[in-house]
Amino acid sequence: MQLLSFDPSPSDAFIAPHEWAAIEPQINAAAKLLDNRQGPGHEFLGWLDLPAKYDRSEFKRIKAAAKRIQRQSEVLIVIGIGGSYLGSKAAIEFCGHHFYNNLPKKQRRGLAADGKPGPLLPEIYFAGTNISGTYLTQLLEVIGTRDFSVNVISKSGTTTEPAVAFRIFKKLLEERHGKEGAQSRIYATTDKSRGALKTLASKEGYETFVVPDDVGGRFSVLTAVGLLPIASAGIDIDQLMKGAADARIHYKSAPFAENEVLRYAAARNILLRKGKEIELLVNYEPRFHYIAEWWKQLFGESEGKDGKGLFPASVDFTADLHSMGQYIQDGRRHLFETVLNIETPESDLTIEAIAGDPDGLNYLAGKTLDYVNKKAAEGTLMAHTDGGVPNLRISLPEATPYFLGQLFYFFEKTCAISGYLSGVNPFDQEGVEAYKKNMFALLGKK
Repeated sequence: MQLLSFDPSPSDAFIAPHEWAAIEPQINAAAKLLDNRQGPGHEFLGWLDLPAKYDRSEFKRIKAAAKRIQRQSEVLIVIGIGGSYLGSKAAIEFCGHHFYNNLPKKQRRGLAADGKPGPLLPEIYFAGTNISGTYLTQLLEVIGTRDFSVNVISKSGTTTEPAVAFRIFKKLLEERHGKEGAQSRIYATTDKSRGALKTLASKEGYETFVVPDDVGGRFSVLTAVGLLPIASAGIDIDQLMKGAADARIHYKSAPFAENEVLRYAAARNILLRKGKEIELLVNYEPRFHYIAEWWKQLFGESEGKDGKGLFPASVDFTADLHSMGQYIQDGRRHLFETVLNIETPESDLTIEAIAGDPDGLNYLAGKTLDYVNKKAAEGTLMAHTDGGVPNLRISLPEATPYFLGQLFYFFEKTCAISGYLSGVNPFDQEGVEAYKKNMFALLGKK
């Protein structure tokens, strides 16, 4: 099987061979603690074997529900916040068309089992990610009179942002279609047996999918939380799961020298101990933007505890080279970069010569945009490492669901091992509750 690759060599000047040797036993011990389910938060390790041990019956229902949404609705509204939406948003942006929602209907179609054009894929929008009245008002204007379905995702059903949004869209569906019509257009992904949303779904007859008790929100992209919206966008979730399953086998069995997860965890922790307190996730392809947003929650919420942890940040190059590039090159030397790369682009364009060379770019004639982009990446890496910024590289052979499944699992396992290495529980998030308590008090909640 072909796997994504991790290359720490651009940081050879910053990480000495003896540092790799010194941290290897610590990394192996943390990985053993994780694989044997003996570390703190071990009750939330359902994601660890999920790619091989997921509920096949529910998986089949997810695919059936996705087809029903495609047949029935022109729009799907996904309601959730944090881990309840970032994974599916990242997958749809990564695997799909950059302008998916803006494509003419005839171009926004999936494939049927026989390879022929399948049903029209719905436009997909996300709600419950904020408390902005302007955002929701304008989203309602986008939907207009078109038929839509809702996938509301919440373990409890009482999280403020998605609960408020769901009230609004539920009311609109019931006004248009009555209780019965709304019931057939609402899909609830929630707790298996308890909580406000589960109670409502059972009462109203919504089809429900499970947020597993042993999988935290930021690790839930390969559960129904992520899979239903992803499948509704026409993305092959079988290949997504296969990629994660293959990654699981390799990262559990491969020794340190051949294990990308262990070496990435080692490199980022060596650099942290040397004063590099910020990790910048860098990309040169816009399709990685929401992967970075998902990654920031995964690592920030898992490692940022007890006064510890790398600060996860991200930049989109080459755009941010014109805004953040100066600081990265010459600012404080407290950061390192992890660069994401796609080896073979989905599509490409060739630059042509223009008579008279008015813009001075004829020297690029005959070269592809991907070639130029990769040279920009190489040149930036050289400049930044010369300027004292260590760089690590992660490369995917192609932008496919299979390799995305690998990437999701790669980051999840690295995150858990890194957390154990720094002595925190990577699976709780008590700090998130502080702002909620203040907000509820200011709003007068009893």
